[in-house]
Amino acid sequence: MRKIILASFAVLALSVGPAGLTHTAHAELFSNDHPGSFADLAEKLLPAVVNISSTQKMEEPQNYPDMPQFPPGSPFEDFFEQFMGPRGQGAMPLVPPASLGSGFVIDAEKGYVITNNHVIKDADEVRVTFYDDETFEAEVIGRDEKTDIAVLKVETDKKLTAVKFGNSDPLRVGDWVLAIGNPFGLGGTVTAGIVSARQRDISAGPYDDFIQTDASINRGNSGGPMFNLEGEVIGINTAIFSPTGGSVGIGFAIPSALAEPVIKQIIQYGRTRRGWLGVRIQSVTDEIAESLGLDKARGALVASVTTDGPAAKSGIEAGDVILSFNGTTIDEMRTLPRTVAETPIDSEANVVVWRGNQKKAIRVKVGELEKAEEDGVLASASDSPAAETKGTKIDPVGLTVKELSGALRQDYDISNEVNGVLIDEIERNSEAARKGLMAGDVIVEIDQKPVTKPADIQALVDDAVKKQRSSTLLLINREGDVRFVALKLAKKDNKNGE
Repeated sequence: MRKIILASFAVLALSVGPAGLTHTAHAELFSNDHPGSFADLAEKLLPAVVNISSTQKMEEPQNYPDMPQFPPGSPFEDFFEQFMGPRGQGAMPLVPPASLGSGFVIDAEKGYVITNNHVIKDADEVRVTFYDDETFEAEVIGRDEKTDIAVLKVETDKKLTAVKFGNSDPLRVGDWVLAIGNPFGLGGTVTAGIVSARQRDISAGPYDDFIQTDASINRGNSGGPMFNLEGEVIGINTAIFSPTGGSVGIGFAIPSALAEPVIKQIIQYGRTRRGWLGVRIQSVTDEIAESLGLDKARGALVASVTTDGPAAKSGIEAGDVILSFNGTTIDEMRTLPRTVAETPIDSEANVVVWRGNQKKAIRVKVGELEKAEEDGVLASASDSPAAETKGTKIDPVGLTVKELSGALRQDYDISNEVNGVLIDEIERNSEAARKGLMAGDVIVEIDQKPVTKPADIQALVDDAVKKQRSSTLLLINREGDVRFVALKLAKKDNKNGE
């Protein structure tokens, strides 16, 4: 790319001369999309960015009743008094745990400051230091661990400078961004870079949708803003990928489109109020799509439905593939949780599912996720031991199954509400082993047909092989967690030409 730019300069030099080259090249490289300097923008934004420091209360001093006694004037007496406290007190001096991060003001009148939850987590005192080094204590209005966002409030007569949120959705890979924060506690620091990638999932939470940037982000930048060239906050710097602990050009920011609704809820309610559908979902693989008659892998496959949850009440069933929710197309599984979460509670949502080789429209009244969590609706079962029983071997998929009995339910801690056939053994290097099936899993359905005994499984698998299908779809219950697994069918060797 660099050679291409230099070549174009040479063409300009031949056609318009040195003066034209200077002017045209400057206009080409330093337009609104390619700023010659960030100085004006940084000067405008720096006063709105703050340093966050938080501390936890010190534990009670640890006493040492058996401290050795030394003669007056002994050098050991001075040593122990310096590091252990005066004689008889025996206390080690403790430094309160502290955390440093960044933040930014979004409301100058009310003093609202945004930062990351992990910056102020478990803190007893939170302080905000402004660009002019004035420091104020801050009140924690609310926080959200799922998106790692916290809202603080500062009470002061000081005239504050605030910044506003922009829309992160139009961001494209290659767009300029500016990051301001407090790396390593140094104070207001400005770095610039580009958007390196969008919609990154780094397994930080259920709604991961990070903006990746090569703008230098280090420890202490957490909670600081990422700006576009209009001076709008389009991200909250949150994490870095680094084997050394320092910036290696891979930083991650929460997009404003995800952060802003969460912040508004916290300010209004003191907590989040997310929509809830009441389903457990999983990705649709190519094999699962083929088993269900879908044209391609898309949507979110419903593995189980919470009893008396919104989905159950509306008629959504395990095995349905949710293709769209309230007008939003669900191209991949992880799109659904965020879409549902941002839907107003108690509103009616239009859901399109794939069931029985056709689309079906369903109306759902959205519930509240936080209430479901408080009620313990989302709890899962505990670990279960293994048991040994002779079973029926299902060769095409490489597993052995057995009928559930009262003793086996007790051995594996399987609820009486769970019906199906128990997996007794997984053949080594089989398709079942590659897909992560384990002894103790319960097969609830095969190809969306309920099974209650090994003969049911044998008949359905044999039928699939006879019809020359490449895979079969299993609904598996593991310790209360239900999911679909598509297994490729091993073809039999027909040595006799059958």
